Amino acid sequence: VMTINLMVRGTTVPPLRPGHRRLLTVSGLAGVGYSLSWIAGLAVPAPSPGFGASGTEIVAALSGHGPAVAAQFALTEGLPAAGIAVIAVALARTARRSGSTAAARFALVAGLAAAVISALQFGLGLALTATSAPGPAHLLFTSVDRLDGVKMLALAVLGAAAATMIALPRWLRWTGIALAVAITCSGLVYLLLIAPLAAAAGPALVLLLAFMTGCGIMTGMTAGPRER
Repeated sequence: VMTINLMVRGTTVPPLRPGHRRLLTVSGLAGVGYSLSWIAGLAVPAPSPGFGASGTEIVAALSGHGPAVAAQFALTEGLPAAGIAVIAVALARTARRSGSTAAARFALVAGLAAAVISALQFGLGLALTATSAPGPAHLLFTSVDRLDGVKMLALAVLGAAAATMIALPRWLRWTGIALAVAITCSGLVYLLLIAPLAAAAGPALVLLLAFMTGCGIMTGMTAGPRER
């Protein structure tokens, strides 16, 4: 393998060590980027009406906060959609290399479905920021919440599929199991809009960020040179 030394203003930049090259993979960057995007999105000071809010309440809450709401949707739904797709493909390849064709199929289908739903939520979120009529606002807001529930159930399948992949480290497989259980409960809460249990999404989100970051890094480190 040829090593290329870059010359920057007369200074030689040393080549990356093999361990560093394994970390700088598409799936590794996608996993880290997924968590950073979510953390940045949660830090955006945007209003979030609760379950059961009327159309009038939703419009009043979001009024004047269009840019912040759009930025939050971009960081929590738009960019993460790409991360989910990349990690789902990486997990499917990892499973196929170890002979787990069923796990590969479930991971790919569930992950890509979750990615498509996340992208759809981003589009609906942008439409919501441009809506001032209570009726359409209520429909869009409720649709985003219910789609969140469907997406969580798809991510639960992704976590369960990863839990069966012997190529992944044990701690990551256990994280997949915990994620599958926690995010299934959270998904049902969002799908059925059960307001008193909305706080159940907190632990599921923490597990999801750990799982996606871990899967991105580990699948990149175990992939072959061409896949990396």
